[in-house]
Amino acid sequence: MDHRPLFADVADRVATLTLNRPKALNALNARLRNTLVATLRDMDTRADVNAIILTGAGRAFCAGLDVKELQASEGDVAASIGCADIGAAITALETPIIAAINGPAVTGGFEIALSCDIVLASDSAWFQDTHVTIGLVPGWGLSQRLSRVVGPYRAKEISLSARRITAQEASHLGFVSRVVQDAQLLTEAAALARTIAGWSSDHVRRIKSLIDRGYTMPFGEALRLEAKEACTFNSRVTIS
Repeated sequence: MDHRPLFADVADRVATLTLNRPKALNALNARLRNTLVATLRDMDTRADVNAIILTGAGRAFCAGLDVKELQASEGDVAASIGCADIGAAITALETPIIAAINGPAVTGGFEIALSCDIVLASDSAWFQDTHVTIGLVPGWGLSQRLSRVVGPYRAKEISLSARRITAQEASHLGFVSRVVQDAQLLTEAAALARTIAGWSSDHVRRIKSLIDRGYTMPFGEALRLEAKEACTFNSRVTIS
């Protein structure tokens, strides 16, 4: 049995990262958290990687933090979680990242999904924010990202009730791009990633950055940002 916490495979300019703690539903222990952050940063610097897929081994995407490890730490929870802010690491990526949600994406797993650029989900996938049930508050962006996608009222209902959100409902709410059959999830994710990887990496990164930066701004300011970027960049482009 391969005990690596994370598998990384690179082919056709696409890196596929697979959380590999299937017996624990890919719960994020310290080793997996640190390995994932380090691997994401490494993949972002590689010249042979133009897109990233993140998925989980077995029947879950990610069950969130490893609660058993936290309970065994007998200390400060924040100190036990450490510096591996996966949400921030994903947000910092210049390389587009696709989450392929193959099962439950719970709490920290939900936060990871919301941090990615594109989210594909299998028919059997579901999402749940259980922070309220375990006495923690989100620290990787869930409370802010979810409300910006679904609105504050729906975000409060989802987080304060801790109810499950099916893949189909998640698609309706807007934080899942597409729902596909379970058996086709990785095939669809790989096809999408290869399409993205086939374009100019510089152009893809610029457009991704423009969307991300503009989304945090008031609309008028974002339009000015786009106009400035277009004037600066497009003036150097020759269309044949």
